[in-house]
Amino acid sequence: MERKMELLAPAGDWERMEMAVAYGADAVYLAGSEFGMRSAPDNFTPEQLRRAVDFCHGRGVRVHVTCNTMPRCREADRLPEWLELLEEAGVDAVILADVGTLALARRWAPHVAVHISTQASVVSHVAARAWHDLGASRVILARELSLEEIREIRARTPRELEIEAFAHGAMCVSYSGRCLLSNYMTGRDANRGACAQPCRYQYALVEEKRPGQFFPVFEENGETYILNSRDMCMIDHIPELLEAGVDSIKLEGRAKSAYYAAVVTGAYRHALDAALAGEPLDPVWRDEVEHISHRPYSTGFYFGQPGQYTGDARYIRGWQIVAKVHACGGDGLALLSLNNKFSRGEELELVGPGEAPVAFRAEDLRDEAGAPLDQVRTPQMKFYLKLPRPASPLSLLRRRADD
Repeated sequence: MERKMELLAPAGDWERMEMAVAYGADAVYLAGSEFGMRSAPDNFTPEQLRRAVDFCHGRGVRVHVTCNTMPRCREADRLPEWLELLEEAGVDAVILADVGTLALARRWAPHVAVHISTQASVVSHVAARAWHDLGASRVILARELSLEEIREIRARTPRELEIEAFAHGAMCVSYSGRCLLSNYMTGRDANRGACAQPCRYQYALVEEKRPGQFFPVFEENGETYILNSRDMCMIDHIPELLEAGVDSIKLEGRAKSAYYAAVVTGAYRHALDAALAGEPLDPVWRDEVEHISHRPYSTGFYFGQPGQYTGDARYIRGWQIVAKVHACGGDGLALLSLNNKFSRGEELELVGPGEAPVAFRAEDLRDEAGAPLDQVRTPQMKFYLKLPRPASPLSLLRRRADD
């Protein structure tokens, strides 16, 4: 297939951005300290944003900046200064959901493309065309759409209007993430980037005249997490997304780890390249999405209702990162920094940009001075280890998580 499709990866901070770029993203999306829908990650200061744009552009990667909260009056008063910074820094696109923000963006950042956030709940060609008429070059579709509905939107909108759709990551129990439950229960506004995720709580019923007596609220089979949702995983269906006319697939996860950013980006890079080449996906890359923290997977609404998993709200964490490669010689002797302790003789896996994972046993373990070690246990300590092959910087070592 000749048509390209963009792989858009999350960048919650500098380390996660580096990983996404190294592992194959065509573009990253990130946020400043305000106006973004994820306040939990460190995000980027103005100076870090300028550096991030230079870093990404130097590697042929585009930068999209989220500005997709619904700003109140005093926040809107601060928007022009922020938008001017995006313009001056050379940001490729601003992601927004508010029509007032769009008007300000066109005035204060005229050379920055406008992408309409999933928060705007675009579910029809009429809405997509309306945003396009206002100056948007891309719409990020609501996650509640089926593939057939996406095909129809593509067929009934101008071809120059790009379509972006989520392919992987957490899903929200509320429509397109527009939820008041967190604000009501905790004072943390989900629509202003501070969701406390109360949909993942376990709930019980209390009768007014029986304080302190809790009655469980069950789904079938005694499951009590009644608002919990599954995670989306479309890695097996990239050809269908391509055929439906999607121009960019988005990986959710700015609040997740650098390990997640690396592994999920690498897996979808290979899935997308295989789809563009008309080839089947190598099972090793399909298996990679099982090596990251996730709730039970579904294909979202693409092929019908995704269903819920109401047994618990825990994440499946079968693997953990133990170290990151900083430098490596041609003989495989690498300098690493430690994330989680491990010992000589343990079974590990080496994961690297563009490279299939390889299992090996940690044997030649040494400190920075070259003295043998039986175990590395101090977080961020530097050490040497002989790897089964030469590895590029930002390669990772992982192991099966302890039960």
